[in-house]
Amino acid sequence: MRYYTPRSCEEAIAILASGPHDVLAGGTDYYPALRDRPATRDVIDISRIDELRTIRREGDGWRLGAATTWSDVARANPPPLFYGLQAAAREVGALQVQNAGTIAGNICNASPAADGVPPLLTLDAEVEIASCEGRRTVPLSAFITGVRRTVLRPGELVTAILVPHRDAASAFLKLGARRYLVISIAMVAVLLETDGSGRVARARIAVGACSPVARRIEALEGELAGQPMDGEILASVVELRHLSVLSPIDDVRADRAYRLEAATELLRRALRAALATAGELAA
Repeated sequence: MRYYTPRSCEEAIAILASGPHDVLAGGTDYYPALRDRPATRDVIDISRIDELRTIRREGDGWRLGAATTWSDVARANPPPLFYGLQAAAREVGALQVQNAGTIAGNICNASPAADGVPPLLTLDAEVEIASCEGRRTVPLSAFITGVRRTVLRPGELVTAILVPHRDAASAFLKLGARRYLVISIAMVAVLLETDGSGRVARARIAVGACSPVARRIEALEGELAGQPMDGEILASVVELRHLSVLSPIDDVRADRAYRLEAATELLRRALRAALATAGELAA
């Protein structure tokens, strides 16, 4: 096998077009998946492409480069819109994993327990994809199609995550068997926009690790809209029935019933946490 370290997107895309390759960013999922087997496919390491490691305001939104690490996200100084994503960044493995693991690697690995996916779903994130044929964008909600499956075609490279700017407050919570270095039993992300009169203009709610792909909970989002921006009132709206769209499994970490109960309580707590940052929007 051959190991490529391109220094530009154009160079990486040209190599990709020459045949099948594995794209490597931080390698925090790639190498453990090999176990004791040697790598047999050619590898393209995009971690040295500077243009892919950025967090910046761009027009009416934000651009998060594909090779942006979770430590980059955690240490950034963004508006409250990104607080939920930052909280997720601090939960991705240990500090060493956060220093190497990337935001695009997290979504391309397409694990049901990918910490970055629920907060990115609440951000209405889109995935920018490049190839020799040009660039296209796909909503994150359509990008991941199943366990370890995405819409990426041969020769395509994820170059950025695009997020529209909004004055909103967000939060993320995760439950595992221990505090750190754990695969989630359940995780939730919430984002709230105010209408300026003390009520919720729009809510976005997502749950991960409780279905093959993290899901937005649209029924709950609809019921939260118009409610007073009060943590206890919003928490009281959340009921187990809202999570009927999920399909959690029974495994060694938890059974289906426990995951649903846990996700319900996590949502209540996350709504209260988001309200704490919502005060910054009004300040």
